[in-house]
Amino acid sequence: MVKFLSIYKSFLHGAMKLVGMTTQAVEIEPGTVLNFWLPTDTSKNKPALVFLHGFGFDGILTWQFQVLALAKTYAVYVPDFLFFGGSFTDRPERTVEFQSECMARGLRKLGVERCTLVGLSYGGMVAFKMAEMYPDLVESMVVTCSVMALTESVSNAALQRIGFSSWPDYLLPKTADCTKTLLDIATYNLPRLPQFIYKEILEVLFFL
Repeated sequence: MVKFLSIYKSFLHGAMKLVGMTTQAVEIEPGTVLNFWLPTDTSKNKPALVFLHGFGFDGILTWQFQVLALAKTYAVYVPDFLFFGGSFTDRPERTVEFQSECMARGLRKLGVERCTLVGLSYGGMVAFKMAEMYPDLVESMVVTCSVMALTESVSNAALQRIGFSSWPDYLLPKTADCTKTLLDIATYNLPRLPQFIYKEILEVLFFL
């Protein structure tokens, strides 16, 4: 069976290379590695722009159109959070603080001294925490579809709006139909997709 998502990602990675982007695995510490898309040539004096993705897709799938539009003007960095895409850790931590710490350490290892963070959903929460923890690194932020912290009251209100009883029920779909529901809620004007694509997204992104 032809894997549409795999083929699309191959074309996408080729497009990224055409606009001067490449991938690099950055070891934060033994057992913890962040995968970054970053400029092939980091010697050019461009302002650093860091895109932080939400829960579900990896960095480059989430921000592909923004990267293609902005890579010539900015030094664009697109990481995968730990437990997403090509990033991983053997540490037990699962907190926003740990993600923020690793992200800051990764950016500094890549030579980024000051940057603008662009955060979507979960990425927005990490952006807020990075700004709090590392004010010398974060110059400015653009945040959408997010909150500063996911308190119990905020969490309960959000779940009620989208009609779910828990975040795992929403964010960890078990069927292609549940995957469609997740994407319909999380995106704006998503084009109509055939069922086999939802099934493949479920298999590739959630059943790794």
